[in-house]
Amino acid sequence: AGAAGRRPSGRCRPEPGARAAGGHDRPGGGRVRPDEAFAACEAITRAQAKNFAYGIRLLRPPERCALSAVYAMARRIDDIGDGDEPAPARLAGLAEVRKQLDVLASARSGATDAVDPEDPVLVALATVASERPLPVDAFVELVEGCEMDVTGTTYGSLDELVVYCRRVAGTIGRLSLGVFGSREPERATGLADDLGVALQLTNILRDVLEDRSMGRVYLPSDLAVAAGAGADLTGSPDAIAAVVAEVGAQAVDWYDRGLRLLPLLDRRSRACVAAMAGIYRRLLDRILADPLAVTRGRLSLPAAEKAFVAARSLVGATP
Repeated sequence: AGAAGRRPSGRCRPEPGARAAGGHDRPGGGRVRPDEAFAACEAITRAQAKNFAYGIRLLRPPERCALSAVYAMARRIDDIGDGDEPAPARLAGLAEVRKQLDVLASARSGATDAVDPEDPVLVALATVASERPLPVDAFVELVEGCEMDVTGTTYGSLDELVVYCRRVAGTIGRLSLGVFGSREPERATGLADDLGVALQLTNILRDVLEDRSMGRVYLPSDLAVAAGAGADLTGSPDAIAAVVAEVGAQAVDWYDRGLRLLPLLDRRSRACVAAMAGIYRRLLDRILADPLAVTRGRLSLPAAEKAFVAARSLVGATP
């Protein structure tokens, strides 16, 4: 795999020979050193990642550092989109991030000199982009997905919902693959995208009540209306559960496709992906066993069960 031959370091730091992102040798500057930038991204990941953290812990240090930088930027974008500010302010914030990403994408090998040297997330991400084939444009798609949330986009069909899922989750799959590398990059890219759709559909089913309380409805309106749940999901719990069951069955198919990615990854990367996917797949199984449960509250797996899934993934068990 692309990064499989690198020797792991014992701490979060750039690869040997990497360019010094941020130019920390300038006297009096507030620039961030690469090791400080990666440490800041790891702190963000530890503090805010939940299911994601169970997988990322299984990576070797270089890949863990790089994926933490990816997560930190994705978290920043998501936090802007989900913030408490009025919609115009959130859209302006997302537009600013888009400009930063455009600079990063256009710079590529010189990315470490192009970004704000005082921003640890950008410094870490620029270092990763200068070392690995990171599809930075995928972050722009993620911004587009968050803009859909801010503007209150709704989805008339499952196909329309899949477009959203690819933007907010398939992108993370493709970015992660840029960190991991693969023996068959072209095939792996499509499968990583498919697995992201599966994970996002599971998130949507889990958060039906919470999203509805914020005025967000993700379940396809054609399915909702046909089941008697109403396009705004104000119908009976049984009707909503029927839609959940139907979308959940579709999510199973997306997992079946996406998990074909695993054999294309090196052992540690495979364990990371299997742990994250395994946790969400088990959550989906619980939802499908009792679709009505999501109308009563938010479902989750106990921490012990998540740890068990991660441990099984490390020894090679499939989700």
